[in-house]
Formats: sequence, C-alpha cells, structure tokens
Amino acid sequence: MKKSLIQLIKFGIVGGINTVLSYLIYLGGLYLGIHYLIASTIGFIITVFISYVLNSLLTFRESGEAIHWSIKALIKVYISYSITGFILGNLLLFIEVDVIKISEMIAPIINLFITIPTNFILNKFWAYKENNINGKVDL
Repeated sequence: MKKSLIQLIKFGIVGGINTVLSYLIYLGGLYLGIHYLIASTIGFIITVFISYVLNSLLTFRESGEAIHWSIKALIKVYISYSITGFILGNLLLFIEVDVIKISEMIAPIINLFITIPTNFILNKFWAYKENNINGKVDL
C-alpha cells in the first residue's frame, strides 16, 4: 500500500507538471486562433512523451534500478493516455464546451477529476506493469 501511495504522489507531481504544460500549450493554441480540439491534441502529443520520460525516471522505477527505455512501454503509455486524456478528455471537452456551454478555458480543468485517476490506474496496472517485480503489483 505504501509503495502505491508513493507512486500515486509521484504520478500526481509528474501529472501536475504535464497538466500545466499541456494547458499552456492549449492556451497558446487558442491565442494563435487554433481550434480548441486541435490545440488540445498538440498539447497531448507533446506532454504524453514528457510524461513517459518523467514517470519512467521517477514514478515506476525502483530506487537504484536501471532505466529501461522501451518502445513497447511508450506505445502503451500513448494508448493509455489516448483513452483517458485524448478520447475521454476531448469527448468531455466537446460535451462541456459545445453542449453544456462551459467556458473552453475552464472545461479542461474540470476534466482532470476524471482523467487523472483513470490514467494512473491504466499506467500502473498496464503500461508500466512489466516494471513491477514478478509482474505483480504492490497494493
């Protein structure tokens, strides 16, 4: 349980950094006149890669363990973020902005309460699973 809590905190820190960066990219896109869904996509592509690097270094690696860069793990991270951050996030963004008429500046912040926990679960139990000892997850 303690290990998972520490991982969740580290994941949250990495996620916080990426969320701020993604939101700044998103706002920059809006400022440049880019459609909000395209601006969101640009932020997604950039920050998922950064998330992979930071989580590989800080979150899902045992102390002293060598870093194992893996295309397979990177693809799994993009898939998990695609489900939560891209598909779910953009679906929620569309509903909030176009249907409910929430500000396109506020809607991405609301989405974090759904996408972050979902993303942690997918990353911990699937994308980074091979980093766990004997394929088992410490709860």
